[in-house]
Amino acid sequence: MKELTIPNAALQDINSIEILRVWIAHQQQHVSVMTGIWDDPFAWGMMLSDLAKHVANAYQQQDDRDFEETLVRIKSGFDAEMDSPTDTPRGKIIGE
Repeated sequence: MKELTIPNAALQDINSIEILRVWIAHQQQHVSVMTGIWDDPFAWGMMLSDLAKHVANAYQQQDDRDFEETLVRIKSGFDAEMDSPTDTPRGKIIGE
């Protein structure tokens, strides 16, 4: 199992909260989500937008890819999956 490093800011803040984990296991995506953190689901849209920018930033730093082009590509993938899903997410609340 390969986990990512927890950011220093999260380690230093006793009030930090992990809100999302995404794993690839058995060639499928598996997710743990902390719901209830925001009253309005709109905030999740904002977080996903920020996350896309972090991913584009990582591609820029790691592979010297253009930030804006990468962001457009990410959004294209997002829109394609929203318009024509390749999978149906399923799961259940299993506790903390």
